Amino acid sequence: MPLIKNGQSLDRIPLTQLQGVGPALEKKLNVIGIFNVQDLLFHLPLRYEDRTRIASIASIHTGDTVQLQGEITSCDIQFGRRRSLKCTLRDNSGFISLRFFHFSNSQKNSLAPGTQILCYGEVKRGRSGYEIFHPEYKLLSELENMDELPVADSLTPVYPTTEGLQQTRLRNIAAQALAFLDDGNNVIQDYLPKELISQFGLYGLTDAIKLIHRPPIDAPLSWLTEGANPGQTRLAFEELLAHRLSMRRFKNDSNQQSAPRLGAASKLTAKFLQQLPFTLTNGQQTAYQEIADDLSKACPMLRLLQGDVGSGKTVVAALAALHALDENFQVALMAPTELLAEQHLSNFKQWLTPLGIQVGWLSGKIKGKQRKEQLENMANGSSQLTIGTHALFQDEVEYQRLGLIIIDEQHRFGVHQRLALREKAGSKQLNPHQLVMTATPIPRTLAMSAYADLDNSIIDELPPGRIPVNTVIISSERRPQVIERIEKACAGNNQAYWVCTLIEESEVLQCQAAEVTAEQLSLLLPNISVGLIHGRMKSKEKIEVMQSFKDGHLQLLVATTVIEVGVDVPNASLMVIENPERLGLAQLHQLRGRVGRGSISSHCILLYQTPLSKAGKQRLSVMRQSNDGFFIAEKDLELRGPGQVLGTQQTGLMSFRVADISRNSNLLDQVRDASEIVMANHPEIVDPLIHRWLGDRVNYANV
Repeated sequence: MPLIKNGQSLDRIPLTQLQGVGPALEKKLNVIGIFNVQDLLFHLPLRYEDRTRIASIASIHTGDTVQLQGEITSCDIQFGRRRSLKCTLRDNSGFISLRFFHFSNSQKNSLAPGTQILCYGEVKRGRSGYEIFHPEYKLLSELENMDELPVADSLTPVYPTTEGLQQTRLRNIAAQALAFLDDGNNVIQDYLPKELISQFGLYGLTDAIKLIHRPPIDAPLSWLTEGANPGQTRLAFEELLAHRLSMRRFKNDSNQQSAPRLGAASKLTAKFLQQLPFTLTNGQQTAYQEIADDLSKACPMLRLLQGDVGSGKTVVAALAALHALDENFQVALMAPTELLAEQHLSNFKQWLTPLGIQVGWLSGKIKGKQRKEQLENMANGSSQLTIGTHALFQDEVEYQRLGLIIIDEQHRFGVHQRLALREKAGSKQLNPHQLVMTATPIPRTLAMSAYADLDNSIIDELPPGRIPVNTVIISSERRPQVIERIEKACAGNNQAYWVCTLIEESEVLQCQAAEVTAEQLSLLLPNISVGLIHGRMKSKEKIEVMQSFKDGHLQLLVATTVIEVGVDVPNASLMVIENPERLGLAQLHQLRGRVGRGSISSHCILLYQTPLSKAGKQRLSVMRQSNDGFFIAEKDLELRGPGQVLGTQQTGLMSFRVADISRNSNLLDQVRDASEIVMANHPEIVDPLIHRWLGDRVNYANV
């Protein structure tokens, strides 16, 4: 084995320099992201086991996880439904069975009567009293010649592992990695300056790593899951700091780029505001002013516009678009679904066509001559505002003078799509401004970490006259009464939605379920005109159905969750959501936001399947308690975690190794302050920190 030089950085030491690590084991470690000794030290335990004491057999109960020491009194192969090896262990207080379903002859021979062992496992109730299935065990005869205590002197770590990599082996090589830290000669670089560590009351890096891998004997087993381990806190702080620095750096890079200065489009704006049938709320005016200030600067705007369902973000976006259009720059508005994009198309045509502005349309379904014409119009600049799906930024698309990009429901786009959009947008000398909108309020904790590169505007009020939607939770066993309620509502000249959800991701199955429901409701409600809308219908059909519903020709609209965003029918005052327990809170809040858009009181019925799980009950009760999108978003984060809330579980964004947004939310203000100190006073540590925690994923954190 090659010698390791004193003072060598541990990220330079290959795994094969550890005892017992050959090419085969090295490959298995590579699978879980371990490529050198430093990686091993950052491969942290999931939880701990207590092997610091030996229990007596007489004191144990079902469900206990215990360590026992005693003598094997019998060891026999038993034949039943499954062949097993059953051993009896005795200490001076009683007997217990140890059972193995997978065993070898050499194992049976090593557990011969008279053998003294130390074993660890969970106690279960078996046919003949207490049993432990497949305990971990050590033969005490083997320990006598080793400098090893039968009982651990700290809690035992349980590490994330992979197929063919046993815990005992992982613990052994992790212990070897820790030995490098113990000798004091080899180093793991602590990038955080001493004054920062002192200011925020953090552990030094070496001490933090030792504390997580070797917690003291009196530490609680829940030390990691509760976030109370100060070593874990230090590493979570550093990881959150690396993420934030990567986004702040992107923001700073963006500030060095050139963008068109877009002044106030006073004439267009005045005409636009005159034709609106309402006046802007204070919240809309404030958000618009913040956006207008950004647009007037010579560096690209990167702004997130948040507002609850129905708060009027689209009008603010239209005002922003006028700034670019007045200076002869083009605008692209991207929405995640065809239905939402079509709603925007309808609104913007209604608003901007009277002002002499050409509004174009591009989606994946537009083919042939029509597509060619639209692409030409975008390239020659005659399509001044183009609305569409992610088709707006595919390779073949070119803009003559793109000045502003508006992205609606930003969290619904995958990381790769947003990255492609940014690269497409920045391909000319002038970079377009970007306005990102979401009607799914982002919890403050996520906004501070996932969107640290964006300035934030919030429309914090709804238009006057809005009455909060009354939400009720009803079992599907009462479905007939719900149908009666729809009949009464429609008889009173109101309109209703019936939303079908399925646990399957298949759009085909969702559409089939909606079709079946629409047929059933048409039969049960013969005097009511029932419409159907789902994602697999042609664009033209969807537009016709929505228009018919808007005009009042349809009284009941059966739909899949495609109506989650963008549909605005003020006369719709009742919504039924089937199987709401299958959806996240944010999505339920979005759906509910389709009613209550007029001045009449509205109702949302959550028609759940019995039995309802504990998590399902929690989620639905939050919906009943509150109409506040920000409160609901915080609860959604608490109950489901950041991956699902952001829609990024498959994309790699926000997948932290140590930090947990909910558990470590108390660190975020400190991390924000620390990032400003680092960027101002210690810019040399920014790259190493980002590389340590994000590696090749840094691009995705910057989108």
